[in-house]
Amino acid sequence: MINSRRDYLVLLTARSLRAFGFGFGAVLIGIHLDRKGFPPVVVGTVLSVGLGAAALYGLVLARWSAPIGRRRGLALTGLLMGLAGLDLALATSAWEAVLAGLTGMVASAGSDYGPFSALEQAVLTGSVPSQRRNRAFGRYALFGALATAAGGLAATAGTTPARTELFFAGYGLLGLATTALALALSPAVEATDATATGLPLNRRLVGLSSLFLVDSIGGGLVAQAVIAYWLHVRFGASAQLLGPLFAVMSLLQAGSYEVAGRLGDRIGLVNTMVFTHLPSNLLLALVPLSPTLPAAIGLLLVRFSISQMDVPARQAYVVSIVPAGQRAGALAVTGTVRGAGQALGPYVAGVAIQAAAYGVPFVLAGALKAAYDLALFGAFRRVRGEHEVTSA
Repeated sequence: MINSRRDYLVLLTARSLRAFGFGFGAVLIGIHLDRKGFPPVVVGTVLSVGLGAAALYGLVLARWSAPIGRRRGLALTGLLMGLAGLDLALATSAWEAVLAGLTGMVASAGSDYGPFSALEQAVLTGSVPSQRRNRAFGRYALFGALATAAGGLAATAGTTPARTELFFAGYGLLGLATTALALALSPAVEATDATATGLPLNRRLVGLSSLFLVDSIGGGLVAQAVIAYWLHVRFGASAQLLGPLFAVMSLLQAGSYEVAGRLGDRIGLVNTMVFTHLPSNLLLALVPLSPTLPAAIGLLLVRFSISQMDVPARQAYVVSIVPAGQRAGALAVTGTVRGAGQALGPYVAGVAIQAAAYGVPFVLAGALKAAYDLALFGAFRRVRGEHEVTSA
């Protein structure tokens, strides 16, 4: 458990630096690889491998977090981010680009995805009283979204291949900075519970993870890097447009995260997840019908204003239906399932874009994610987190 304000600030600082890198990385990675002459299927493969590796490493780190320590585990993810940035900056062949994906720290999706997630969120859970947990996860997401927005704005400077190479070199340096911050955390953040290495596989968590798999397959089809790449291929959108666009999307998400924490307190976590997520997925399916770039951007902005409100609610819910010592394990299990599902999406999207089937990723993603929302509500609307029960 975090026992000082210093540890809390270090945690949020590392979160912000990493999210800043993910912010410009998600905008530039597809454009960067395209400029290097890689076809869409290679771009999709890099993003898919990155998501899959992130999920696998997260499971391993959660399983061994007690023996190696949470600080060392988080430091390792920073080193992997450093390697990914250096690789992307220098890659000249397809296998070198895929190697960056194998680090699990490429900017494929939002900043809450990666091998760091389970450990960092387990530390966060222990840092606040249970009655403040919903808002704490909202603030955690808020810091990430604001930093991601800043990264998106910075991406507007990526106007040439040489500049995008510099951006990814900087991405690597940000990873190394998060390594130093992880090692600066106090020993109090380490897990002390005897069951802290457990990877819970009870029926409730298996059922929840199965639903997350459906949602994540849909999410992978429209990961931020995929959306940026699709807008670039479909409408010729440049980094100068995509950077500010994704910055605005991140700011909209930031505001929604703060609302999500408060909404979770009022109507419950499952209701918050479903009632905000379902409308956003219906909007998503309409994106490929947009006749112009401004129309597509308008739909995406409306969609992103509500699409991520389920993120802090989902994180707070997962840690609230398992014993304290199994929180990192539960986050790792659900994160692994989500990552495995997401890993399929960019590859499929890359193939679809290459075949000019522009509407496939968005329509399929909207349908899968809407099905997830309805199934989640039907199966878990009466299952409340332990802090929701005690505060009722």
